[in-house]
Amino acid sequence: MENNSTCFNSSSKSIKLFFLFFFTCLLYGCTLKKEIQLSGKTMGTTYHITVVAGYFFDPASFKAKIDHRLEEINQSMSTYRKDSEISRFNDFSDAGEKFAVSDDFWQVMTVAAKIYKLSEGAWDGTVKPLVYLWGFGGSGKYRVPEEAEIQAQLAAVGFNQIEMSADRCLIKRKASITLDLASIAKGYGVDQVAALIRKSGLENFLVEIGGEVFAAGFRKDGKPWKVGINRPQESASYDQVYKVVNLHDKAFATSGDYRNYFELNGKRYAHILNPQSGYPVSNGVVGVSIVADTCTFADGLATAVMVLGPQKGLELVNRLDNVEGLIVVRQQDGTLTDYYSKGFVAE
Repeated sequence: MENNSTCFNSSSKSIKLFFLFFFTCLLYGCTLKKEIQLSGKTMGTTYHITVVAGYFFDPASFKAKIDHRLEEINQSMSTYRKDSEISRFNDFSDAGEKFAVSDDFWQVMTVAAKIYKLSEGAWDGTVKPLVYLWGFGGSGKYRVPEEAEIQAQLAAVGFNQIEMSADRCLIKRKASITLDLASIAKGYGVDQVAALIRKSGLENFLVEIGGEVFAAGFRKDGKPWKVGINRPQESASYDQVYKVVNLHDKAFATSGDYRNYFELNGKRYAHILNPQSGYPVSNGVVGVSIVADTCTFADGLATAVMVLGPQKGLELVNRLDNVEGLIVVRQQDGTLTDYYSKGFVAE
């Protein structure tokens, strides 16, 4: 009897403490928050999410929702999947005919069309033939094509060869036109995960997919989220920080030429191509970081600015509302020079 009484009293105290905690939370809006990290794989890269959540947050079920949403986007825009929506569009050979697309695809194409127009074609989602011609399509078989080969592939490049109809369909003006939205799809994935988190009622979080970021609210300690810019040099490790940016309810995206490139006969060729010339960019820009309201826009614009170069790129960023940027240029002696937009702040 004595042992049973002891067990009962101990259990009773635990129950009382739980209910005291529970009703205190209800009464005062429980401030017992913690930062919870979630991570996984998507779009050929990784994602990392930090949410400031309370006692009853279920990480496992929430991660399942995130993975499901990212799988939907991957199935829409992955060129590595033969049955994806974008692969079916690329195989569609009926010029002048309508190709119905999902809401995800339509939203990305709407932003893509805006960036294409703003950058006067410096960003172009139809460069896939050129990407593969140079060997940047994932095969690892890099090569410098002949001029005649480049000109032949340029005939199948041009975002303006895709019409977006009023009933939300895409129409190819040329049957040979294909899409590769890799330079904007990760940003869209970030935005959609952020929307999913907000819908759950959480207000403070950070979402990162392959280096593209959206930060909402504040950290648990009430301070702004901090995002590091990787040093834009081949020799730099992935965790070597060049600059730090504070983010609050903003998206952040970077583009660079210092990770994916090859060298031949002493000359360096990076994976970011000029859609108008067909050649890799060679304007000295090694890294671009963009802060904007959405990561979809920031992601695509960062690539566009890489192509435009420091002068035209900075002029474009400074013309845009609620957009800031940092352009890093490698000088001939190897030193780095920073070009900031009017309101860009970094530590």
